[in-house]
Amino acid sequence: MSAPDIQAVKNYLLGLQDRICAALESEDGKEKFREDAWERPEGGGGRSRVLADGGVFEQAGVNFSQVHGKDLPASATAHRPELAGRSFQALGVSLVIHPRNPYVPTTHCNVRFFIAEKAGAEPVWWFGGGFDLTPYYGFEEDATHWHRTAKSACDPFGANYYARFKKWCDEYFFLKHRHETRGVGGLFFDDLNENGFAHSFGFMQSVGDHFLPAYLPLLQKRKATAFGERERDFQLYRRGRYVEFNLVYDRGTLFGLQSGGRTESILMSLPPLVKWRYNWKPQANTPEAKLYEVFLKPRDWLGNLD
Repeated sequence: MSAPDIQAVKNYLLGLQDRICAALESEDGKEKFREDAWERPEGGGGRSRVLADGGVFEQAGVNFSQVHGKDLPASATAHRPELAGRSFQALGVSLVIHPRNPYVPTTHCNVRFFIAEKAGAEPVWWFGGGFDLTPYYGFEEDATHWHRTAKSACDPFGANYYARFKKWCDEYFFLKHRHETRGVGGLFFDDLNENGFAHSFGFMQSVGDHFLPAYLPLLQKRKATAFGERERDFQLYRRGRYVEFNLVYDRGTLFGLQSGGRTESILMSLPPLVKWRYNWKPQANTPEAKLYEVFLKPRDWLGNLD
């Protein structure tokens, strides 16, 4: 089994951050990313990039981090208690895009690598990540394109990868207290170290490389769609679900806060404006109602899953 190459992972992640930021700046056409380099007192650091108040993006954050420490935080050992007490190193790129136009979906992507070590024992390493889509106004052709691209990322690595990680995404990005999915899903994987380092690293790269082909066509198609106060109001209300998930359930948020990460970088995933309403329900036979009825439920968007 090939040994982990942490430098190769870091080089890929830094390049991915550069490519995604360049593409988003080109689409926005108004603002550029502001970069903050930061250091973590306990070890490591990163570079956070945020584009705010743009022509297309109300806020987009694309972060790279590489942190290390003596003990894995509780969020990382909750499912792997045997790793408690090991030193660790974690590298990743995480992004969240909050577009201005309600017809353009919010999206999230994350790819990461962990290694946990202990004297006298073999290192334990794994990859994780994925991408998911959160529309405010649903279009079936957009969801189909998203999932077709996700499947293309998976197919060279395992016949069951798409079905397996699509299901995991549907289950992970689920707001239990609301009984609804966060959006139309995509891919989610964690603890991946099967078939050796090269295979798992290759899959992580494929997921990262397929994010822009999955998202940019949807952004380009919808960003000039006319909208009014009604659509904007619904977008701000639905953004509240995004906040609820990230603060209650998201593993990355919990890991970042528990490991002493940079709070500003961790919480850059939250939208700049949001609304909550008491017991609000959409009117029947409206586009807003259709989001709940069709798009906020796990579904086989490609029509080929068992």
